[in-house]
Amino acid sequence: MIGLLTILVMANMTQSQDKQTQVQFVKDVSGVGTSAAAFLEIGIGARAMGIGGAYTSIANDPTALYWNPAGIAWINTMQVEAMHSRWLADRSFDFIGLVVPLAFINSTLGFSYTTLGFGDEQPVRTVERPEGTGEMYDARDVAIGLSYALALTDRFSCGLTGKYVYERIWSVSGSSFAMDIGVMYQTMLKGLKLGASMSNFGTENQLHGNRLGTTVDPDKQIENFDRVPVEYKTGKFPLPLLFRFGMSYERDFKSLGKALLSMDVNHPSNATESFNIGAEYGWSNLLYLRAGYENMFERDRINGLTFGGGLDYYYRPSNFGIRVDYAWSDWGILDSAQRFSVGFVF
Repeated sequence: MIGLLTILVMANMTQSQDKQTQVQFVKDVSGVGTSAAAFLEIGIGARAMGIGGAYTSIANDPTALYWNPAGIAWINTMQVEAMHSRWLADRSFDFIGLVVPLAFINSTLGFSYTTLGFGDEQPVRTVERPEGTGEMYDARDVAIGLSYALALTDRFSCGLTGKYVYERIWSVSGSSFAMDIGVMYQTMLKGLKLGASMSNFGTENQLHGNRLGTTVDPDKQIENFDRVPVEYKTGKFPLPLLFRFGMSYERDFKSLGKALLSMDVNHPSNATESFNIGAEYGWSNLLYLRAGYENMFERDRINGLTFGGGLDYYYRPSNFGIRVDYAWSDWGILDSAQRFSVGFVF
């Protein structure tokens, strides 16, 4: 009898501990900060960011190489676009994209280069020498992409990008490979377009380098055995996978200009779902004003409002054109980010 009572008491205590554990276990968490190569999540292009990043169904310039590679299928002239941003924490974020149409097979090739890094080298500091050791270090992230898009019909296109992703801090670095896939559809309703893309589907990233090596004393009680070489093993982390679906509608009001409304639905692997919305007004195909809101309804977001503008100029006899765009994004306690883009049409 005593043994039976003891078993019942222990079982009750175990159930209570399990219930306590279940109550304390937090399930409602997001994966913010758990992905490698976070710079792949930074929006590209001043025009795109001026309308809050709601660009998946618009994507009609070289920045489509980031948003939706299917969009370059409709570009019928060679174009180059470059963007520079003084990113958060005084970092420099840059992009350059080149698009070359292959009219004889209804397709287009694209090349893109994206990089994020410190503007200047930083001093190496340690616990013993907090003022610096005299050494300097820097950090840089790079993504290089090659894209191909094909117009399957006069309304539907698809695109594919293969890219190499590289991260480095001091002498420690890691790399991975990824691909982006996109589709775009121009509906029967004039001005209404749909687009969808999947970005950064690829291998995991792991850092390696000689700065991860050191020496340890595995057993202080044994003499002459105190400098055993070891290497710290870093974890493997996935790239930030992102699914986007977008819808946009453009209306031409003749002499009053054009108006464009756009919306994207975002489903990232490391955060909650969100919406991007934006609007653009264009006058005489020359002057553009933009506004938008980024990551609406995302639980952990700190950014939101965006504004921007641009100027387009085309010299018709030679089909040469130039675009200059600017965008401002609110980042709450992190202040703001500004982007400048310049595009050339040949």
